[in-house]
Amino acid sequence: MRKRKIICIIMGGGRGSRLFPLTKERCKPAVPLAGKYRLVDIPISNCLNSGYNRIYLLTQFNTASLHRHIQESYKFDPFAGGRVDILSAEQTDSDNHWYQGTADAVRQNLHHFGGADDEDLYVILSGDQLYHMDLQDVVHEHIQSGAELTIAAKPLAIDEAKGFGLMRVDDDLVITGFVEKPNDPGTIKDLSVGKSVLGKMKDPGDRGYFLASMGIYIFNSRTLHEALNSEQADFGKDIIPGLLGKVKMHSYIFDGYWEDIGTVKAYFDCNLRLTDPAPPFNFFDDEARIFTHARYLGASKLNDCDVHHAIVADGCIVTSATLTRCSLGIRSIVREQSTLESVVMIGADYFETPVDIEDNRRLGRPDIGVGKNCRIHHAILDKNVRIGHNVVLDAAGLPDNYGPDVDIAIRDGVIVVNKGTIIPDNYVLKA
Repeated sequence: MRKRKIICIIMGGGRGSRLFPLTKERCKPAVPLAGKYRLVDIPISNCLNSGYNRIYLLTQFNTASLHRHIQESYKFDPFAGGRVDILSAEQTDSDNHWYQGTADAVRQNLHHFGGADDEDLYVILSGDQLYHMDLQDVVHEHIQSGAELTIAAKPLAIDEAKGFGLMRVDDDLVITGFVEKPNDPGTIKDLSVGKSVLGKMKDPGDRGYFLASMGIYIFNSRTLHEALNSEQADFGKDIIPGLLGKVKMHSYIFDGYWEDIGTVKAYFDCNLRLTDPAPPFNFFDDEARIFTHARYLGASKLNDCDVHHAIVADGCIVTSATLTRCSLGIRSIVREQSTLESVVMIGADYFETPVDIEDNRRLGRPDIGVGKNCRIHHAILDKNVRIGHNVVLDAAGLPDNYGPDVDIAIRDGVIVVNKGTIIPDNYVLKA
């Protein structure tokens, strides 16, 4: 018999406006994470660790750096037949529109996925989440339950559930109701889970819980093709509510660590939590490795530093500085007597040569990295920033101020220094 195909589709997201200005020059899946990774590495790694290597990534905004990262990172043995393809929105004779939503993005690319048989399955994943998941478990439960659509669900307390699609399930985890991002308190209360579902959770405690859609779907091939035979644009808003009562929908409860990295604050907090002595996400698990671009950089050097809980990626040089709860990306440079506290520094694309440094002196601009005697608190420093000496950046007490032309933005209470920004000596930003 023909082997069942598992086709993995990663949704690259829209403009990523909630992550702006980190998405000013890159799409959301290409945003750096944890010093040396990109957001897109998480769902791709989950697919590969689950034994699924037929992967498509759908995106349409600022895709250049994402294309480069995928091409440099994911090279498969030709005999294994694996691939990671980026499918950007394109004009065709039948459709000249950009993606109108998640479902429309999949609909426009069905012809790229190949002729799927009824036994084949589509695994649809989000591109901006941090989690470990064995997708084989989800696929196995989908098949065993006889479902036509399975939705991975994260149990969340009522104060965490706002902004997510919430589902109602029976004792067998069959989905009987689904509301996308409800606001009415009565509607939300009606979607709380019962005792039978609580019994399937690891350690529910005494709080009430709701099952929130993780944006991870397992579709039977025929069900997906029939559902997309319409003009409906989005899975959460249109497709799933429209399938209620028509097809069997099953919920897969995921009770592990899961972080939706959709906003600047969520991104900032997630990176800082990874500096904890025992972080909630394990990048050191040999059984579930996170893959990324294999760079050939020297080991990082920390010269006479005072370091309290930090991630320091490859190729960094930190001299006589103090780091407290910081994440330093590849090729980060921090110079003498500077203090960084609660800082996510994304790093640089290259090391400056002596000739580059001479040019900097001639042009009157700082070298790449953080200069001497700086004080930086509660900030994200994007790639290739140039921060001079005696600079003070402190977000405490400052109002949000961001936009397309703001080089030093404050968003969600976090200072974001845009990619390539030059900050001169003695600049001060604080309340």
